[in-house]
Formats: sequence, C-alpha cells, structure tokens
Amino acid sequence: MFAKLESYPAALLELVAEANTAAKAIPPLFPLSANVAVNPFLGQTGETLAQSAARLARVGGARITPSRSHWAAKLEDGDITDVDLRAALAAVDGADDVPSLQDIKAALGHDTPAPQALPTVAELAADLSGIDWPGLIEDRIGAWAASHFDQGQALWQQARTGGAFVAWREFASRDLTPEIQGLKGFCAFVSDTNRLHWRAIARASERLGVTTEAATTAFHRWLMTLGGWAQYGRYLLWQADLNGDRDSTVTELLAIRMVFDEALFDLYEEQIAARWAEVVAAHEAPVTASPDHVIDAVLQDAAERAAQRAMADSLPGGKGRKDQERPEMQAAFCIDVRSEVFRRALEAQDENIETIGFAGFFGLSSAHRAAGSDVTELRGPVLLQPGVTSQAVEPENADLNRRYTARAKRAWGRFKLAAVSSFAFVEATGPLYAGKLVRDALGLGGRATVEPAPRMDPAIDLETRVGMAKSVLSAMSLTETFAPVVMLVGHGADVTNNPHESALQCGACGGYAGDVNARLLAGLLNDRDVQTGLRQDGIDIPPDTVFLPAMHHTTTDEVTLFEQDLPHGMPEGKLAQLKQWFSMAGGLARAERAKRLPRAAGGAAISHRARDWAETRAEWGLAGCRAFIAAPRHRTDGADLSGQSFLHDYDWRRDDGFGVLELIMTAPVVVASWISLQYYGSTVAPALFGGGNKLLHNVVGGIGVLEGNNGAPRPGLPWQSVHDGNGVQHDPLRLSVIIEAPCDAMSEILDRHPGVRELFDNGWLHLIAMDDDGKLAWRYRGNLQWEPFGDHAEAARAMAAE
Repeated sequence: MFAKLESYPAALLELVAEANTAAKAIPPLFPLSANVAVNPFLGQTGETLAQSAARLARVGGARITPSRSHWAAKLEDGDITDVDLRAALAAVDGADDVPSLQDIKAALGHDTPAPQALPTVAELAADLSGIDWPGLIEDRIGAWAASHFDQGQALWQQARTGGAFVAWREFASRDLTPEIQGLKGFCAFVSDTNRLHWRAIARASERLGVTTEAATTAFHRWLMTLGGWAQYGRYLLWQADLNGDRDSTVTELLAIRMVFDEALFDLYEEQIAARWAEVVAAHEAPVTASPDHVIDAVLQDAAERAAQRAMADSLPGGKGRKDQERPEMQAAFCIDVRSEVFRRALEAQDENIETIGFAGFFGLSSAHRAAGSDVTELRGPVLLQPGVTSQAVEPENADLNRRYTARAKRAWGRFKLAAVSSFAFVEATGPLYAGKLVRDALGLGGRATVEPAPRMDPAIDLETRVGMAKSVLSAMSLTETFAPVVMLVGHGADVTNNPHESALQCGACGGYAGDVNARLLAGLLNDRDVQTGLRQDGIDIPPDTVFLPAMHHTTTDEVTLFEQDLPHGMPEGKLAQLKQWFSMAGGLARAERAKRLPRAAGGAAISHRARDWAETRAEWGLAGCRAFIAAPRHRTDGADLSGQSFLHDYDWRRDDGFGVLELIMTAPVVVASWISLQYYGSTVAPALFGGGNKLLHNVVGGIGVLEGNNGAPRPGLPWQSVHDGNGVQHDPLRLSVIIEAPCDAMSEILDRHPGVRELFDNGWLHLIAMDDDGKLAWRYRGNLQWEPFGDHAEAARAMAAE
C-alpha cells in the first residue's frame, strides 16, 4: 500500500503529507493495561505556548492556559510580583506587538471568551437541521471502533482484515442508523468509496474544497473530533515507529471521519456551501498568536518564574557527607514526586540513612513475563525498547497451577458475560457471591500473593551483565562508599475498582509497578561474579554489602521487603531494624499526605482508601509536580519540597564525558515532562485533554474509558485526580528542570538532540543550572544561550552598571 504512493498525482501526495503531519499532531493514548502519562501537546512542542494556544483554539475550541481571574488572584496574594511579570515580558520573542506591563494588568480585569473551534460540515448541518449529526457520527464510529480495536473485552469482534478503513466500510455499508436519522443513501455512499483510504481522503477533500493550505488544520480538526479513537490510533503509530514499522490507523480514521462530512455536504450543500467556504478560507490562514494569546503566555511564564524564586529560596545548598563516612543504609527510590515525601520521612529516622533518587526502572528496561503468564509486559520507559528479557521462575508444578488458575478465571469470566448464559448466571450463582461482595465492599479482601523472584535471560553473558551493572551504578552516582544494606525500592499503587490503576504505577516502568525492575537489579548486583567483574572495573562493592529489593506502596506508604530474594539471607536483628525504620517513615508520610486528601485527617484512614470501592481519590498521584532536580542529595537534603519535585541523584564530577547527564536529559527529563504536561493539560483543558468524571466511566475494549455508554475514550486524567471537589489540587505550571552541571555540557547535549531542545527553546520546560554552592545560577533562554538567574542576575546588572 505504501509503495504505491509514489505513483500518485502530486496533489494527492501533498494531501498525504498533510494527513501524516496531522496524525503526528495528535498525542497517543496508551491502553489501560499499561497506561502512562502522555504530553497532550506532543504534536505542538515545535511551537511556543502562545502559537499552540491559537492552533488548539482553532482545531479544538479549547483554552490551554488558566483563566485571567486565576492569575489576578495570584498577583493579589503576592505569589506573582511585578518583577516576575517584567522578566516574563523581557523573554517574549517573535511577537510583533509585545504587550506592556500596563497591558498585562489591564487584561487581568476580564476573562477572554471561551474559544470556538472552526466548525465541521456536521456541525454546520446540525445548526441548520436541528439533528445532532456530530453526536450521531461519534456514536456510530464509537460503536464500530469499540469492537474493531477491542483487546479482549468484547465477546464478538468486527473483522480486522484489510485495515481500519476497509473494516469500517464493511460495517458502515450495512449500518442503517445514519439513514434512519435522515442521511439517505449513506450505505451505498460508503460502498462507493475507494477501498484505499488515501483515495477516500482525496475524494472528500476535492468535494469539500479542502486545499493543501487548508488541510493542515482542517485534517487536525477532524481528528480532534474523534477524541480518544484518534489518540489510540496515534499510539499504534507510536509503537510502529518505535519498532521500525509503519501504521496508518490514524489517517484511516481521518478518512472515515471525512466520508461522513462528505455525505452530509451532499445532503445540505445548497444551504451550507457559502458558510463552509468561509471555514475553508479560515483554515487556509496561517496560525498566528493573537495579543490575548501572548498575554496569557506571559502570565503563565511569570507564574513559573515566581515558583522558581520560591524554589531557590527553599533549597539549602548543603555540603555532602565526608567521603570516609559510611552510611548505615542507602535506599534508592524512584525519582517520582511521591517518593520525595517518603525519603524525607525515612531520613528522619536516623542520621546514618542516605537516600538516592533514580528512574524507577532502575536502568533495566525489561520485557517481562509474570509467573504462569504468556503475556509480555514492557517494564520500562515507553521511549525505549526493552534492553533485557526476564521471567518469574518457580517450580514447574507451581507454574502450571498458576496457568490453570488463570485460564479457569478467564473461562469463568467469559461464561458470566456470554449472551446465552449471562442471565441464568445471575439467577443461579448470584447468592454465592454475597460473602465476596460484603468482604470487598468493606475493604477486607487480601492482597495478591507475592510473585516469585524474576530472573534475567540466562543467555546474557557475564561480561554483558557486568557492563549493565556498571552502567546502572554510574548513572546512580553510586560507585563508592556502599552501605552494608543498599535498598532498591520500586513503587506501585494498590487500588480497587479503578480503570486508571496503571496510571498510578511507575511511569518509568511502562505503567507497571517497579518491583520487577528493583528485584532484577538486586539479583544482578548480589551476584558475586558480577561484583568481581565490577571490582576489576574500579567499582569495589564491600563483601558485607547486600542489595535488598523492596516495594513502596504509594497509596498506603507501606513498604514490602523482598528478603526472600537474598541469596544468603540477612540477620533477623538487621531485618527487624529495617522494617521498623520503614514503618515509622510510613506513618510520617501518611500524616503529611493526609493534609491534602479529603476525609483523611491524621492519616489513619489512608490504608483503607486503597481498598474502598467508592473512593475516587485513593491518592493524588503526581498532582502538584512542578520541578525536576538532578544534583547530589545534599543539595536538597532537609528541604521540604512537599512532594512536588522529581529528585534524581547526579554528581557531574563523577560523570566523565557527561554520558550520564545526556541520559538524564533525554530520558527521565522527557518522561517527567510528559507527566507534568499531562497534569497541566488535564487541569487547564479538561474537556479536551482530561479523563472526565470517574463516576460516569465505563471501560471500552480494555483501551480506555467512556464518559457514559458510547462515544470516544477520554484521554488524560479524571477530574477527581486534579480536583478535590472545591478546587484544583494541581497548580498548572510547566516543569522547571534544575541540574547541577556546567552550562556548556548541557548546551552540547541539547544541540545533539533537537527534539529535547525544542521543549526548552519553546518554553514547554524550563532549564536552570545550579552552581558549585548549590544555588540556582543560570537560566537557559533558548537557542543554546544562558542568562544569570536570581542573585547572579543582580550581580550581572550591578557589574553592567559600573
């Protein structure tokens, strides 16, 4: 199919290029089984916030910055000052008419009206006829797509041969619903379309007068009306790109959507042709930020600069522990902001406890198979291909028992839902479920049994394993002064009745918990042969050091130790001490988190929340995240960062060649930006980028959730994940990345990675360099240029005045 494109006319090839560009402008929607945070502005990172605001107003009808009244309240409370506004104004670049400070303050007195997207043909036809054509289109595409893309939830599936467009043609040519609603002859109209979706797009574009210039945003607009279906198609394209393959699902969905509008245009042409011509002309106009968009972007930047000032004042910039001091325990946690609260609580237990921040997949991106399962779980960042394969191994009979149990459970589930047996099932077995329903409703159900220890593929030779261990320890800045006990603490969330459970798991582990990765690394580092190889490479792990994997349950702040994984065990006294430290730290962390959670005063109720069927806020997840700090722990030690900062340990003095710095800036920083911007988008534009109301959710196809019983999946975070019923719990600020490293080294890395650079150049992330005293010293201003920050800026101005 793709090879034939070279023979197409030039005009069609131009439309193909525009369709592919529109496909990349849509963010991916990962399925619920491994749901990860996604930057909803992924397709707009090549533009500034102001220009993206203009684009998304045109194609999505959404405002992507907070209201003016939000900023007015911040200014009145002193959270934003004139200093911040002036600095943000000075940073405006590329605008023909830069507003003044007076313009900004005058604009705070009134909110701009909600933007209106350019209408589709279906919307024009609905205004004319009073028939809800957009709703009908959403319903019929949703009815087909729920079955076509189903991942095992549906008992009957549509045929999938020939691609999405071909499958839809088979469905739509027999679906009489549009004709019953008044779209006469639609089945025959669909049958008359070309089986190749590019031809269907070309025909619809010609009939609707969509020029190449108009197609850029017209195609984007049509895809936006498809909501989560288009985003799921973008996920399939994402996965294909990652594997070096091709996928055309997004553009096939575009063709489907355009066929509906083409048919409606035939029906209502006389009445709507003139209005539609105006819409096409509007799509042909370049996307340009208006003065209001620039003002909103300045206010956003000023708020972020104010938050950075507060961060600078809160960091102690302390000195590190003396080289000869050996801590009693070291505990490596995920950089996740939820770990920051627990790390402080754990460090408070004993001055000889040292914590470390590192990406939660612990440097081992794994394709893992759980015990008794044939499913491969990709436990690593979605930006990376798995680097190792692993499997939970236990005695053969036990493994078979798990398989038989899982198969019986699946068969029983299908029997319950089957068309013939479902009604009789309720009558016959309903009373038998009474006990289970009572236990589960009261939160008395037990936890799942612990998986057996995972093992790496035995085909990985010793030299490779030593290299992996060295890379991970170097990236953790842990190459000397090992404690007798080094904890490797993954994290996960225990929740009940929550389709978005995977969104609360470890984002660095592909939406799974981090226990497998922590246990894999512990097994690797406890291997005596690996330690011998490391010693030859200059990393001397003392013979009394053990690496103990653990799991931090973020909903309850309890910690599970996997002491059974240790090859030589651990003294009972030492184990009891560890469990006491973690227990006490959990109590402190719960008390701190309870201040934010509704109905959780004192922290006593937090443990029950995770098992409560009706609880919509088992935890806040990463709500509030606003900073990423890569520096030695002593730069942040003692600072109360309120669970709002990703903390990655990094010492550039040990990073020969800055390979670790490059890894941090191109992987953990990008993952953190996806998380931050997902929370941002779900807060400022919930109708476009949010997951809707949890109380109305229904799972569709195992892919996502519907808000109701039909339509398209809702992307992003549910409203209850960012709002407590009275106000938002996530302050919508773009992430500030603070790194203790030379500016020249960071500039060289950005120069080598254009995709990462554009995040900073266009303001989707802020980059600030920390100096040798732990103070925020330099701000990246774009185009590989830096300017003094804070006190350094004052000193620079004073020198310039002299």
